[in-house]
Amino acid sequence: DGAVDQPFLPAELKRRGATIVGGFSAALSLARLSDLVATVPERHTANLRTGLHSFDLPGPTRDFAVSMLWHPRMDRDPAHRWLRGCLREVCGLR
Repeated sequence: DGAVDQPFLPAELKRRGATIVGGFSAALSLARLSDLVATVPERHTANLRTGLHSFDLPGPTRDFAVSMLWHPRMDRDPAHRWLRGCLREVCGLR
């Protein structure tokens, strides 16, 4: 069971995954065009969720790490450094 499943365990509810998609936008598009539910972070999907019903999970979830990884040869690349800075800013990383 993943972090998203934890709040449902006390109520003996079980998620059934229908598919795996490549990102939040694809998940929300699929939910919009079907009877499926997408679990996406509120912080990064506000504009994408317009017209969909949105609600918080029924309980707290465990924290999890989100990491940026890159090959060491890209450490000094100006464009790559700029992109990493943008990602830190957008994602609220320090």
